Amino acid sequence: MFGLFKRKQKISPEAPKPDADLQQTTSSDHQQDLPAELSESLEKTKRTFSDGMADFLLGKKSIDSELLDELETRLLSADVGMDATTTIIDELQAGISRKAINDEASLHLKMAEVMKSILKPCEQPLTTDSAKPFVILVVGINGAGKTTSIGKLAHHFKQQGKSVVLAAGDTFRAAAVEQLQTWGERNDVPVIAQGTGADPASVIFDAVQSASSKNIDIVIADTAGRLHTQDNLMDELAKIKRVLGKIDSTAPHETLIVMDASFGQNALHQVQQFNDSIGLTGMAVTKLDGTAKGGILFSIANTLNLPVRFIGVGEGINDLRPFDASEFVDALLE
Repeated sequence: MFGLFKRKQKISPEAPKPDADLQQTTSSDHQQDLPAELSESLEKTKRTFSDGMADFLLGKKSIDSELLDELETRLLSADVGMDATTTIIDELQAGISRKAINDEASLHLKMAEVMKSILKPCEQPLTTDSAKPFVILVVGINGAGKTTSIGKLAHHFKQQGKSVVLAAGDTFRAAAVEQLQTWGERNDVPVIAQGTGADPASVIFDAVQSASSKNIDIVIADTAGRLHTQDNLMDELAKIKRVLGKIDSTAPHETLIVMDASFGQNALHQVQQFNDSIGLTGMAVTKLDGTAKGGILFSIANTLNLPVRFIGVGEGINDLRPFDASEFVDALLE
């Protein structure tokens, strides 16, 4: 039976937890475990969808409007958003009217199909071969996980055999440079930095020039966290883009906003304002493992015309992964 409609099972308190020392896996083992890991990471959102659904369905002889009302409530609770929820429910209602949906299995299959169709346009992997160095400017509000995501991005690209330089463009927060340097050491990649209070545009300019002279593949530039309402800081991002354009008229080649999934619907307006101010080309949605609002990806797909390049599903260095719509929906409905 499908996970969305499974009855809740009691977990034995005696079940031993895996020893952390035994969780080291090879790269191929890790790839094979990705679907299971993703499903586990989305557990809080899955519970919002599925808790009690089996009991609700018990004894029902048909799929009816009462069930759709319950599904609608659960989708909204998971922050899927009104527009995406309406699309899903309307498609299910049409299937019921045509008698194409007449039991749990057909309901589940149709729901998965519709949800994947909503998310599929967002599935646009980031490719970095169009320029060298390929410059990624990382932006977002405070606390979204920009610097940590940059460290994980550096690891991701190094795993692909790319050479990487990090630019410490967050010169406002005292610990930001040290944090980025720690990630640089962890990934064995150089970090170009100046002192606290330095001009971010100058730091990033130096990083790109250094990367260009050393034939580096990718530059990932950190920036200070800011709210979209802070006009002076938004102007600073625009300045960085102008300065980069003096080196390469197409740079930055990716302006990636990092968004904390736990902010839910509140984050959508912020992202839209960033996009209006500086022009975004992609998103990384982080902290999906710590929230019941994982449905926010459907709102993103329905309201923002932006690719979701990566999703963050844990604290590990491999837990920022390229977004795969089918994998995400399958994990959510397992």
